[in-house]
Amino acid sequence: MPNESPFPTSPVVPEMLDGSKIIRFRCRKGIDCWNACCSNIDISLTPYDVLRLKTRLGMSSTQFLADYTVPYELEKDGIAGVKLRPVDQGTACRFMKPEGCGVYEDRPTACRYYPVALLSLRRQDEYVDRNSYALVREDHCHGHVEPRSLTIDEYRSEQGLDAYDELARGWRQLVLKKKSSGPTVGKPSLRSRQLFFMTCYDVDRFRNFVASDAFNALYDLPQDERSRILADDVELMQFGFRYLRQVLFGEASINMHAAAVEARSARVREKMERIEREAAERMRREDEAGEGD
Repeated sequence: MPNESPFPTSPVVPEMLDGSKIIRFRCRKGIDCWNACCSNIDISLTPYDVLRLKTRLGMSSTQFLADYTVPYELEKDGIAGVKLRPVDQGTACRFMKPEGCGVYEDRPTACRYYPVALLSLRRQDEYVDRNSYALVREDHCHGHVEPRSLTIDEYRSEQGLDAYDELARGWRQLVLKKKSSGPTVGKPSLRSRQLFFMTCYDVDRFRNFVASDAFNALYDLPQDERSRILADDVELMQFGFRYLRQVLFGEASINMHAAAVEARSARVREKMERIEREAAERMRREDEAGEGD
């Protein structure tokens, strides 16, 4: 079963835990390791993290991605994720301040979870992911010796993670579905990878795409639904996950105009016929060349 941890390079205790597991942890200003975890970052972002941070900074998602993130491969030669870009010539988070996180109310999912790691699991015969957890212990973190105990579920609630996890669920399912499909689906095309990246992370570019004449000539969205989606970043993000399930995995949930579907089918047939004609012509030329030898 594939798994995703928001701490891919951290020393995760190799034991899967459920939400009732009691942990001992507290991070507070004044602790002797204050800001240590923010001084050497490897923070993957969910689409909802990007949305929250770009809104916090008052910029478009396109500009935020260019200025504050770096892409990386979620799987070799496959779909991409994004990570926070550290300070120039360093490893510290650009939002770190002496008093703590400068974007604390909108901090990423991985920061909220620390020192717990979320493990999203998907069985091959299931269409939903299951959450489990692991504990991250790093030498620099002294929060584990603080005199406070609580369950993982209590810690998640305290950190505001219920909403963050729910709003990233569609994205995690896409990633897990792609990983669990393995080589049977094959290497995604460049267009598919670009489409996944735009739809998941660049919500403002995706909005322009959904608002375009070309999109609406193909997809039959009711006007009220279209207006609602275009007016709200979260609605648009969730619609994007539906769109990718349809485009990448054939899980149709968005109606298409019949004329557009027929036109697309006609183009596919024309392309196949052209390929067949070209193949027949090559065979004819090879046969003629062979007869002349």
